[in-house]
Parts: sequence; structure tokens; C-alpha cells
Amino acid sequence: MDNASDAMPVKPPTNPMLGVTAQLTAVDGLGIGSRAAAEAKVHAPNDDAALIDAIRRGDAGSREALYHRFKRRVYALAVRIVGPIEAEEVSQEAFIRIFRGLTKFRGDAALATWIYRLAVNAALSHRSRRSTAAQPEAGEDVEAQVSAEPVRGDAVLRARIERALARLPVGYRTVIVLHDVEGLEHEEVAQILNCHVGTSKSQLHKARGRLREMLAADGITAAALEDG
Repeated sequence: MDNASDAMPVKPPTNPMLGVTAQLTAVDGLGIGSRAAAEAKVHAPNDDAALIDAIRRGDAGSREALYHRFKRRVYALAVRIVGPIEAEEVSQEAFIRIFRGLTKFRGDAALATWIYRLAVNAALSHRSRRSTAAQPEAGEDVEAQVSAEPVRGDAVLRARIERALARLPVGYRTVIVLHDVEGLEHEEVAQILNCHVGTSKSQLHKARGRLREMLAADGITAAALEDG
């Protein structure tokens, strides 16, 4: 890891965050839980600053420490934007961008926000280079599991929500994942997507509406989400 361009192997986590977090809690009637509500949202800024300084000094193990701190979140984000088959490659590209860009990071945004931005850019760039028609989406992996099975139990409900998320247009899917799943504030989402806060809010509203329509078409009512 002495060279910023060295590729650190990115492997899917042992228990990748492919579900919509540990339990479904109702958020605007969609039943999407924020992972940030279940775990520490971001490490303390002082810890981040110390880690960045250590990386810039070339301290042994500092790059690996940053990688292990964010690998699950970067991988989970990649899965939801490009699908599970391409997620490892996108995660690899994201961390290459992260390590190359650390020398230019000035702390204008939180470290996690900056890393999310690079990860989202890597994922969207990857999608633009590939034919989406030829790439399986995340929802295809759970299709066989849910099929015509009635809505009962958290596992089935999570699978159906994931399938609906995978079918959303990528822009809508990205804003929902960042705000509703990852628990980022609109200000952070706007920084990541390089847009105004008002645009972030508007996109989220439209995305939630489209997701509700998809879930309703799949037989999932607001009552089912609340009961799940």
C-alpha cells in the first residue's frame, strides 16, 4: 500500500448489508430502516483527522484501517447502484479513487461524506460504461426467493423492498439509499450528488412515490409495511 494507486483487494463482506438493515422500521410508510440508527453514523471528526494524518505520513496500517472502517458501507452502496455482480469491481475502483484523492482532501466535508461521494461517482461511472440491459440488477438475486410468496415475515418483506429498489431509475435509487438506508442528511446527500439541497429533497420525494407504486403493484400495502 505504499503507492496510492496500489489496488487493495475488495471482497464482499462475510455478511454483506444486502438487506434493508437489521429490522424494518416505518419511514414515511416505506418501511425502510436507516442503518445509521442502528450503528454509529460516522466516526468522530477528530478520529478521522488523525487517521488521514497517519495515512499522509505513511504510517504502517493506516490505509488498511481506513479501508476496514468503510469497506462494508462502500460495498453495500455499490451493490444497490450496480448490482451484486459488479459491486466488487466498483468497490475496488472506489477505494483506488479514495486513496489517490486523500492528498487533496481538506476536510470541507466529513470524511464519510467525501468517501460516499467518490463511491457514488465510481458506481455511476461504471454504469455509464456498461449496458444496463446486460447487467443483472440487485433484485434479480432475490426474485426466486419472493416469487408469489405472500408478504409475511421480515425476510420476505426486505427481499421485496430490495427488489423494488433495484428496479428504480438509478438516480431515484441512489438518493433513497443515501438518505433512507444510509441515514445521511439532505445536506450530505446534496454534497455527494453535487446538487442543491432542494433538489435532493425533491428527488427523494419523487423516488419514494415511485417506490410506493412499485411496492403496491407487488401487493405490499402500507399496513403490511407497518406490521412487518
